[in-house]
Amino acid sequence: MILKPVLSVVATALTFAGFYPYIRSILNGETKPHVFSWVIWGVTTTLIFFGQWAGHGGVGIWSTGVSGVITIGIAILAVRRQGDIHISRLDWVFLAMALAAIPIWVWNSDPMWAVVILTLVDVLGFLPTIRKSYHAPHQENVTMYWVLLFRNLIAIGALETYSITTVIFPAAMSAAIGVLILIIKSLAHQTPQNKVEKSSS
Repeated sequence: MILKPVLSVVATALTFAGFYPYIRSILNGETKPHVFSWVIWGVTTTLIFFGQWAGHGGVGIWSTGVSGVITIGIAILAVRRQGDIHISRLDWVFLAMALAAIPIWVWNSDPMWAVVILTLVDVLGFLPTIRKSYHAPHQENVTMYWVLLFRNLIAIGALETYSITTVIFPAAMSAAIGVLILIIKSLAHQTPQNKVEKSSS
């Protein structure tokens, strides 16, 4: 079906379009991403791509593969540009969970549970960024998140096989990104004093 490859190309193009202004804002010193969030996202997204591939997602997984490569690149860039490197014990737990999905996949010979675990870790990986965004919402580029939200929805339409293995990641990412956008937007207009007063009330 011609529509599937077209949707996949659009989703992949949106991946580049979404990440470009974010990378540019990092290079300009306007955005300081949470390093560990991007490390977690890089690991999980790359592994999920291979899981979706094993689940016969077809052309609909192209954008996931491209996203995995770019995400790892952003993690490296964040380290070099001295992004937020505060790492909590919980952050290490998330990374350990992501890596634990590999032997689970091998043991079960089925990518589904690995993808489910990796998707959960990817969603939990938003927590450090949400925590950082609460204190510094202006350090996050909302444009990228909007574009990636639509990218994930289009990627679902481009999938050649619909199953938990292929659908759960883009669906969960759409929901998580939507929540992050709402949080950033709601806090962006508040001053630090407003937030302190709100948190102490």
